[in-house]
Amino acid sequence: QVQLVESGGGLVQPGGSLRLSCAASGFTFSSALMKWFRQAPGKGLEWVSNISSGGGITMYADSVKGRFTISRDNAKNMLYLQMNSLKSEDTAVYYCALAGSNNRGQGTQVTVSS
Repeated sequence: QVQLVESGGGLVQPGGSLRLSCAASGFTFSSALMKWFRQAPGKGLEWVSNISSGGGITMYADSVKGRFTISRDNAKNMLYLQMNSLKSEDTAVYYCALAGSNNRGQGTQVTVSS
């Protein structure tokens, strides 16, 4: 079955950086469109970014464009989200997800605070 396991979250100061990882298994990762979502405290799920199966096409929410970079390593079945210039409003639980399905990981907490 599909398994997605996020890691890399933590507490970081405003302006800092974090790199989230998502280990994928149970499906053909190299053929899959992948996504990152986030959910801030008391708010709904927010789409953050997409990446095509080959990694050549990426899309970002306006709120993170220019600060976040999505990438993947199909040889390792890994999805990444590099987050730079973090702001307090980036505080959320971050989830990786398989596009076109309800499958997503358990999430990793990112807290941006001084």
